[in-house]
Amino acid sequence: METISSALQKNDLLVAFVVVGALMLLSGWLSKNLTRGRLHGSAIAIIFGLGLAYWGGVATGGTHGLADFAVLSGLALMGGSMLRDFAIVSTAFGVDLKEIKRSGITGVLAILLGVVVSFIVGAAVAWAFGYRDAESLATIGAGAATYIVGPVTGTAVGASSEVIALSVAAGLVKSVVVMVGTPMIAKVIGLNNPKSAMAFGGLMGTTSGVAGGLAATDKRLVPYGAMTATFYTGIGCLLGPSLFYVAIRAIVGG
Repeated sequence: METISSALQKNDLLVAFVVVGALMLLSGWLSKNLTRGRLHGSAIAIIFGLGLAYWGGVATGGTHGLADFAVLSGLALMGGSMLRDFAIVSTAFGVDLKEIKRSGITGVLAILLGVVVSFIVGAAVAWAFGYRDAESLATIGAGAATYIVGPVTGTAVGASSEVIALSVAAGLVKSVVVMVGTPMIAKVIGLNNPKSAMAFGGLMGTTSGVAGGLAATDKRLVPYGAMTATFYTGIGCLLGPSLFYVAIRAIVGG
C-alpha cells in the first residue's frame, strides 16, 4: 500500500485527471439515464464536486477539499488558475471569425450590460443582507458576475476571506442555474444560432455555465457563447476592482 500511495503521490496530476474523468463519466451516465439529458452532466459533476470538496475539508480539517488528501493533491494544481484560464481561453479556438463580425455592436452591448446588471444585482443583495462597506459590496457584486471576478475583485480591494468565499458561492450558484436553465429556455429566446449564442454568453457571463448549458442545447454553439463569456470575465476583472469599486465608495463612503 505504501508503494501504491507513493506512486500516486508522485503522479498527482495524472491521478487528478483520472478522478475528474471518472466523475464526468458517472455524471454523464446519470444525466442520460436519470434525467434524459435535461440536466447536463456538467451540472451534475459540479454538484458532486462541491459535495466531495466539502467532505474532504471536513474529513481532513484542511482548506483545499479533496486536495488535502496526499494522493489527491494534484486536484489543487488541476483546479488552479493556470489550467482554469487555459481551459477558458481554449474554447475560443473553435470560433468562426466571420460569425463574430456579424454580432457587431450587439455582442459588445450584451457583455457590458451583462456585467453591469449582474454587479448591481449582487451588490443590492449584499446590501439587503446587511453589508455596508464598499469592499464587501464590490466583492459580492463581482461574484454575482462570475466566481472568477469575485475573488479577483476581493483580493484587489482588501475584502475579508469570508466575503470572498461568499462571492465564489454566488458565482457558483449562478453557473449551475445557467447550466441547468439554458436548455429549458433555449427555444423561447431563440437560442439556435451563433449570433444569439454570443449575445447569450455576453449577458450571462459565466463561462462554465454557458458552455454546459449550450452543450446540452446544441454543441455547435458552445465556442460562440464561451467566447463572449470569456470576454465578460475579462471585463469584469478590469471593472470590478476599479470603476465599480470607486463608484460604490462614492455612494456608501468609506
